[in-house]
Amino acid sequence: MGSIAVVALLGMAACAPQPPRPAFIGIAPPIGGAPVVAAPVGPQRAAMLLPLTGPQAPLGQAMLNAGTMALFDEAPQGVEIAPRDTGGTPQGAAAAARAAIADGARIIIGPLTSAEAAAVAEPARAAGVPVLAFTNDAQRAGGGTWVLGITPQQQVRRVVAAAAQQGAQRFALGAPDNEFGRSLASALRGAVAELGLPAPSIALHPAAAEPGMAASGARVSAARADAVLIGEAGERARRFAATWVAEAGETPPRLLGTSLWLQDGAVRNEPALAGAWFAGPDGRTRARFEARYRDAFRETPPRVAATAYDAAAIAVRALRQGASPAQVTAVEGFAGADGPVRLLPEGQTLRGLALYAVSAGADPVQVEPAPLPGAPGS
Repeated sequence: MGSIAVVALLGMAACAPQPPRPAFIGIAPPIGGAPVVAAPVGPQRAAMLLPLTGPQAPLGQAMLNAGTMALFDEAPQGVEIAPRDTGGTPQGAAAAARAAIADGARIIIGPLTSAEAAAVAEPARAAGVPVLAFTNDAQRAGGGTWVLGITPQQQVRRVVAAAAQQGAQRFALGAPDNEFGRSLASALRGAVAELGLPAPSIALHPAAAEPGMAASGARVSAARADAVLIGEAGERARRFAATWVAEAGETPPRLLGTSLWLQDGAVRNEPALAGAWFAGPDGRTRARFEARYRDAFRETPPRVAATAYDAAAIAVRALRQGASPAQVTAVEGFAGADGPVRLLPEGQTLRGLALYAVSAGADPVQVEPAPLPGAPGS
């Protein structure tokens, strides 16, 4: 069926008064009960690895919805997306990948988690099939796998560059001593090195440590910091920031955070964090994606659905053009649901992230738009 007819049917589904979950044209039940988006005879095939059964099945369905939107947007002639159920486990993901490759998949979209992506990498690499994973664990990138989730490295690079442009020279980190905190530490070291700035002060505290005491301890080695990256969220971030600012006296540093603060009510209710910066997906492009998703599916998508959309759209373009995922984003990038993205040949993913400021008692304010990936300050 032509793309005009497909788009028309999507619009009709969106306008129905009380529709069931949209049943798109050309969908047929494959092995395992998940739907397959059908295409003309002899299509190029991508496999979409999702948790379609188990506790994460609703999330998997929402991501499949987003992938279907991407297929329609990119014109489905000659391309199909075949969902495969991972069951939400590494073993299930590896089995789904092997089955998809045996069935002719040329690109794998997904899976969801870092552990699943690690399990999929070996069979995909052996078959020469690229993987567009949804995880934000940059350690999974390379060897034919691209990580499409917004990584700590991308966020830190963006916010550090913005603070440096405003004169910050000495950076510090206060974060829990866990995988996320260590990722932030590595990212901060790399970001300041790229800018030729002094090595940062890194203070990792036990994850259960009292936040105020952690902040006091971190300040011992970072009293002269111009900017402090806080690797906490919620009430812990609020108490950490309040203690640091109170002890800093008349010249508190600029406070920085992560995209975890984007919808964080505790953060916006802390006076010490008013004006603090963090990087996140472009709010305007994200709002447009969410509006279109709600029109089609009568529900608000989870945040990771935007990642599924971006991965599926890039995969469809690559199959349609007979190119690699990196080649189809090489010149101008891809205008994704979470902002612009560019894939590099060696597996690195560049994202253009917007800069936000915490606003007291209100939603964060976007203070800088998302730059093109790879541009100065991105």
